[in-house]
Order: sequence, then C-alpha cells, then structure tokens
Amino acid sequence: MQKTLNEKRLSGELYDAYVIELIEERRKAQEQMHIYNSLLPSEMEKRQAIIRQVVGSAGNRFLIEQPFFVEYGYNIHLGENFFSNFNCTILDEAPVHFGNDVLLAPNVCIYTVNHPLNAERRRAGFEYARPVTIGNNVWIGGNSVILPGVTIGDNSVIGAGSVVTKNIPANVLAAGNPCKVIRQITEADI
Repeated sequence: MQKTLNEKRLSGELYDAYVIELIEERRKAQEQMHIYNSLLPSEMEKRQAIIRQVVGSAGNRFLIEQPFFVEYGYNIHLGENFFSNFNCTILDEAPVHFGNDVLLAPNVCIYTVNHPLNAERRRAGFEYARPVTIGNNVWIGGNSVILPGVTIGDNSVIGAGSVVTKNIPANVLAAGNPCKVIRQITEADI
C-alpha cells in the first residue's frame, strides 16, 4: 500500500512540500500566528487560547512571548511550565517535543525540515523532516539553532549562539558552532 503524504513526512522520507494540502495547512497556521502576534501583550487569555488551538498539546502553564512563528503548529508538544522568549521560530514538519520546565531565550530557531543535497530534487520542491526532542529542565540560550533529528537531554544548557547539529546528553553545558559538550553540570554550579 502506498504511504500518504503525512506518513511520508512523519517517517522521514522525501515528500513534495508544495502540494495544496500542505500549503493550506501552513497558511492556516500562519494566519493564526498573525492574529496571535497582533494581540496586545496584556491579552493573555486570547493568546493562550490561540496557542492551544495551534499546537498539538500543551501543559497547563506556558508562556510564549510575541512574536512566535510556526510552520504547522500541530506537531509541537509543550510540556508543563514551557517558556519561550521573543522571536521563536519552530519549523515543525516533524514532531517537536518539549519536556517540562523548558526555557527558550530570544531568537531560538528549531528546524525539523531539511532539503535534499541533490539540486534537481530540491528544485522539484522535495524535502524531508526529522523530529526534535528537548528534555525536561533544558535552557536554550539566545540565537541558538536546533537542527533536524536532534535530541537534547534533561537538565542540559545550550549556550547562546549555538548551532546544535547532533544529540546532546543530559546534565551538560554545551555550546558552539557546531555545538559540543563543554562539561558536566554539577551541584556546585549556580
């Protein structure tokens, strides 16, 4: 049996990103984010309601500062006490799972999508996606980029300006481009 477009997308296979179905899903999410980003900061109930409509799931407590950008939204799963500072972008062609007590500094970008190296396939509109998983108690510093397929372990800290290309284990401080483990986080740390 032939796989559906979403089955291909969620299994990491190449798929055509420019079919009407996906264009419409992206448009719908972009329109919701436009409304969200246009609300007054004091309109917290309306802001929370829009996020709950757009994302796949969310804990009871979360705060996402404006502006906030998503590709589809429904592949994003927010744990309890999630916080995202200004100008976060999540390209969620594949699932993006956040654990509890995750902090994102300003300008964090999380990408699940990638394009083929083969120019012909790229020109034809093909892409593929890999899920991203962020564990519990993770802090991602400002201007960091998380690339497709990455998992960041519990209690880890990603330094500002990092480009995370590979998995990061739990309980470490990691930074750089490409992001690498600097050291373990210990009880002596502030």
